[in-house]
Amino acid sequence: MSSVDTRRLPYLVEFARHGSMRVVAETMGTSTSVVSQQIAALAREVATPLVEPDGRRSRLTPAGRRLAEHARTILADVETARRDLDPDGEPRGVVRVAGFATAVRRAVLPTVAALAVRHPHVRLTVREYEPAEAHAMLLADQIDLALTYDYDLAPATLDPDLTAAPLWSTAWGLAVPASDDPPSGGSSAAPAVVAAYADHDWIGNSRNPADERVLRLLASMAGTRLHVTHEADSLDLVDELVLAGLGVGLLPTDRPVRPGIRVLPLTGPGVHLRAYAVTRRGRAAWPALTVVLERIAATRHTID
Repeated sequence: MSSVDTRRLPYLVEFARHGSMRVVAETMGTSTSVVSQQIAALAREVATPLVEPDGRRSRLTPAGRRLAEHARTILADVETARRDLDPDGEPRGVVRVAGFATAVRRAVLPTVAALAVRHPHVRLTVREYEPAEAHAMLLADQIDLALTYDYDLAPATLDPDLTAAPLWSTAWGLAVPASDDPPSGGSSAAPAVVAAYADHDWIGNSRNPADERVLRLLASMAGTRLHVTHEADSLDLVDELVLAGLGVGLLPTDRPVRPGIRVLPLTGPGVHLRAYAVTRRGRAAWPALTVVLERIAATRHTID
């Protein structure tokens, strides 16, 4: 085997992710012929076929899949070496953060204040995005850190080029008008609570299907169906919809409850939102990002 030009590896990694020369070319800002040539040259360097015909398209060979897995690790190590040029120096740079609103308020804003005192050369830019959007931005190198979430009843899948560190977990309940009679028997079992409100309109999330996946799972356990009629991205708007009598929906139990609303606990199974700090592999060693991750991780203690 001759030496391998690591500059060709990103073409193979992107092809492993997308399975299309055309999409790889669009993603990398080049042509399909260049993508094909780079992967073919890589195959010559490792002296084994990396792609094979699959109808009118191409797919990775078993050797191609194995090399793509190695390539992810190699590229992550190269990225670490490139960014971690001076681990003993004062961290500096702009860390681009995207996250859901609650995480921005709970973890990012306190971090901004702490950095101003301890690491004044590190600056944050903040954007509000839902998890799938933030993951896509990470993969496109548009941000450095994503604060995301999933539910224990609807776990998210993570691209192999990303790595997630758990931050905190929060129980969620069902927000209903306070004037409603509680479910018969006072049960907090999630299927029983959902069944008690099966004939109501329900409120989902307009930008993340995870909420609706949780609701439909609980409804299935209860042997019923739900009518998800409204969608809202803002928790405050969920409050308003419930207060207006337009529907019921999930809300965190650790959030102040508006007058006129009752948040019913859900157990057996419970519903827990799990927050994560997500980065691309190899990036967390960049000193500026390291200190941001450390400060955000420290906020877990104030939340818990």
